[in-house]
Amino acid sequence: MPATSSASGSLLSINLVKSGRTKISYPASLVADDGVRLSVRAAWASDGVRDFGFVRFEPGDVFTEHYWRDRWYSVKEVRTADATLKGWYCDITRPAVVDGTEVVVEDLDLDLWVSADGATVLRLDEDEFEESGLAERDPDAAARAVQALDELELLAKRGKLTELID
Repeated sequence: MPATSSASGSLLSINLVKSGRTKISYPASLVADDGVRLSVRAAWASDGVRDFGFVRFEPGDVFTEHYWRDRWYSVKEVRTADATLKGWYCDITRPAVVDGTEVVVEDLDLDLWVSADGATVLRLDEDEFEESGLAERDPDAAARAVQALDELELLAKRGKLTELID
């Protein structure tokens, strides 16, 4: 698939869909698009602070997000307003669909957090994934989701997660 004709810095709309509904939509600036991987930069899109216990996302944080049209995940590098690396938040998703200036990503509940120093690698929301019923509705998608989470976890534990986005 050819790269889009959008120039770096172009404004895109990122739409995260869950269970058939838009969970969140926010603007992002295009960083790069090679036709397979799309990279954007966006400010923390929610009001206030979201404290996960292991990391806090807050106003001023900057996310450099990488979406693939052929992979079942996205990787988001998270930095503070002063560019201090917090870590990487990885969403397990269906491959991204890019249509003009709109990017649609279907969240499959599973997530992975990797701390800035790489010492902490956490699998997240496995209970939500089980409760979603995806394994019964779409066994192939569920298997791909688990495989994607396993792949990202292995890369993170080997210190190679950043090779995906460099």
